[in-house]
Amino acid sequence: MRVLVITQIFPNAAEPLSAPFNRQQLAGLGRLCEVEVLGVLPWFPGVRLAARWSSAGRRGEVPRHETVSGLPVTHPRALYVPRVARSLSAALYAASVAPEVLRRRGQVDIVLGTWAYPDGCAAVVLAGLVRVPAVVKLHGSDLNVNARMRGPRAQLRALLPRAARVVAVSNALAGEAKALGVPADRIRVVPNGVDETRFFPADRAAARAELGLDAGRRLLLYVGNLKESKGVLDLAEAFGRVAAARGDADLVVVGDGEAREQMPGVDRMRLVGARPHEEVARWMAAADLLVLPSWNEGMPNAVIEALACGRRVVATAVGGVPDLLASPLLGDLVPPRRPAELAAALIRALDRPYDPSDVAAGALSGSWADSAARLFAVLEEALDRKSG
Repeated sequence: MRVLVITQIFPNAAEPLSAPFNRQQLAGLGRLCEVEVLGVLPWFPGVRLAARWSSAGRRGEVPRHETVSGLPVTHPRALYVPRVARSLSAALYAASVAPEVLRRRGQVDIVLGTWAYPDGCAAVVLAGLVRVPAVVKLHGSDLNVNARMRGPRAQLRALLPRAARVVAVSNALAGEAKALGVPADRIRVVPNGVDETRFFPADRAAARAELGLDAGRRLLLYVGNLKESKGVLDLAEAFGRVAAARGDADLVVVGDGEAREQMPGVDRMRLVGARPHEEVARWMAAADLLVLPSWNEGMPNAVIEALACGRRVVATAVGGVPDLLASPLLGDLVPPRRPAELAAALIRALDRPYDPSDVAAGALSGSWADSAARLFAVLEEALDRKSG
């Protein structure tokens, strides 16, 4: 099977830490079949001059060809109009990438688009040009946010049901796909995996010593993008309450993003920026609790990884999070956008002792090899449907 992946959410030379979930799952898929990635980059005239204020500008220097985790990656540029014309994104994307796809006519068996809009919509159109089936993989905000916008929603309703299969990372996201008109028999749930060689119940004291942390304090950890929709401003407000009530509690924030400048200065809250994946595992080993205050989610890898490390989680009850925290042993759920309730839950959780080995044993996640094998099976289904 020859799979052509079309996606904007994939690591590149300018953003090597981007989308580790896609990198790991697709690398696993590459061990089962032939995979090539079109890592599409947004482009507009003068894009490189915008590097100071635009992520698209920072990607202007990315080379045309790379190898990432053993996968060949080509970076076509897709015309993009910043901050306007969102309803045109899929059409501009498809038109820009079409020459690359047509060049591979007869060399591809299936097109896999990851991220529903614009990538997935464009993948359906481009697969039609080379007469192969399309599979679209959904992640979270692509439906929870983008599909709420009038123009993108209309295109998703028109194009997503034409995919041979739609892959969702959670049951909640599968329901969103069904609401957009995708027949239930074409939807498959394939959860994300975890790197079991990095994320496992490790010694907390040793991890803290390695990171230069006080062994006697209580550590809350956030890992993710610093965006308002990730609830990071809610978290800062909530931790201000926690810090006032618990003099032994600290918060470490791992990640970067547009909301960093809006984060208030809160005593005992430390922002360490984006960190390599292997270092994230050490921070999780050092933590007492992971906190995820998102307004919407698909199937967050930070939660999967924390549970694999045997660390309890306090998170908002959005997307696939309740599926992951199905037992009080694993963590506690709170409503989104409620900093006071989040603070109260964190204080209660800090007072609750637990055995990390019990948490890890109760987690439901499998390896990335398992996740890739399930995705491979869905792609085979799509090919069988086409041949039938």
